[in-house]
Amino acid sequence: MSHRPALVGIDLGAESCRVSLLRWQAETPLIHMVHRFGNRPVQRAEGLYWDLEHILGELEQGLRQCAALASEGIAYIGVTGWAVDYVRLNAQGRPWAQPFCYRDPRTGTAMEEAHGRVPAERLYAVTGVQVQPLNTVYQLYADGRSGVPAGMPWVNLPEYVLYWLGAPRVAEVTNASHTALLEFQQRREWVDQEVEPVGMCWSAEIFTALGLDVAEAPELVATGSVLGGVRHPLRALAAFEHTQLVATACHDTAAAIAGIDAEDADWAYISSGTWSLVGTRLRAPLKTQEACSKGFTNLRAATGDTLFHRGMVGMWLLRQCMDVWEQSAPYPLEDLMCEVRRLPAPERVLDLDGSDLLLPGNMPERINLQLKALGVAPLGVGRESAPAYANLIFHSLAQRYASLLGELRSLTGKKLSRICVVGGGSRNRFLNELTASACGVPVQRRSAESSTLGNFAVLWARLEHPQGALDTELLARLAGRLRQEDVAGGL
Repeated sequence: MSHRPALVGIDLGAESCRVSLLRWQAETPLIHMVHRFGNRPVQRAEGLYWDLEHILGELEQGLRQCAALASEGIAYIGVTGWAVDYVRLNAQGRPWAQPFCYRDPRTGTAMEEAHGRVPAERLYAVTGVQVQPLNTVYQLYADGRSGVPAGMPWVNLPEYVLYWLGAPRVAEVTNASHTALLEFQQRREWVDQEVEPVGMCWSAEIFTALGLDVAEAPELVATGSVLGGVRHPLRALAAFEHTQLVATACHDTAAAIAGIDAEDADWAYISSGTWSLVGTRLRAPLKTQEACSKGFTNLRAATGDTLFHRGMVGMWLLRQCMDVWEQSAPYPLEDLMCEVRRLPAPERVLDLDGSDLLLPGNMPERINLQLKALGVAPLGVGRESAPAYANLIFHSLAQRYASLLGELRSLTGKKLSRICVVGGGSRNRFLNELTASACGVPVQRRSAESSTLGNFAVLWARLEHPQGALDTELLARLAGRLRQEDVAGGL
């Protein structure tokens, strides 16, 4: 191994979390997944929560394993993860309570009340974020209605992990842009026929209208900001003695897109995981009334431009069904996919935007209720019907991807002649074939761990260019050299 210091990337997922180590063999970066652990929300009488102690305990185990392997020392730690959820801190700077999961139903009525103060159209005009109950803005508003004490600061989950390790309380801009509390600031002059975004700030208008205290919000920092050294007891380990904490693209979608090694602009992306996101990169936010009505969101990219996409339910549908089928015995995914390939296309596809499919539990029953409403015979309830459910889910996803690609083209004027798929769904060859057929363009499978690649691409860029800008070409080039073996696999 080289004497160049190693890098550590932490990726928080709503179903699994990973701690990965990048080490150098001569000039070649080699990524090892050191520790992976499952992650599920916990249902309690008072709501749906994340088990923060479990997450932190497993992360510490993974970090200790990294320290044992990296005798050359570790230069940087970066964290990326899902957006919108956050930790409230008490006067001692410790978690006030377990953080709510975004699927907790408390935000439904909170969203309705919040829109009485700030109409949904105005929220979109300011923030450009798709109106969804899970957004941080509605969760914070729900806190106020449920008795969370005033003056209690908060920090989003990926940045909380950095805070736990010793960083100040910050909000990295790719993650902060997902809160629906951030205002895009734009120049007035036109650049290449688009207004160029130059910065973002917390929206005083929204905070004031909803009775939220901007003093409770974290300090905004740019992607790639170095936040200082490790101040956790882990610092006693030799490998972490000089380690710096970095706010990489803390939003996992921004990290995943930064992990795509494509330097041109004529491609769409599908981030295929628990959620599916269908979008493209733009120089500036597109906050038209039509974009709002179609449910598209504008989020900050790692390179400062805009990720313009539509979120929808994804592989979570299959996972929820698998949980039902596996109550009696495991159902290997490989066996399921072999059966699915033998089936014809379903008579009708699901409405994946239906609110009934966003809730956890009894997913086969929810799917059958929708089929009945469509006038289609319901599927059987036993595990022998599992291939039929999976087939229906995959065809429904592909058809919805195709309709969203058409909307993207119409809204942006871009040709979008290919699709890059990242995330766990990139491994599913059958779904990718259906998607290519439905969309009429080639589907290029990228890494299932693209958020890990984007995380490391930003860390590597900081290692080589401590003060440099994170431009698209640089990150694409570095991500290309980090491509992992999992791209070759799949079902």
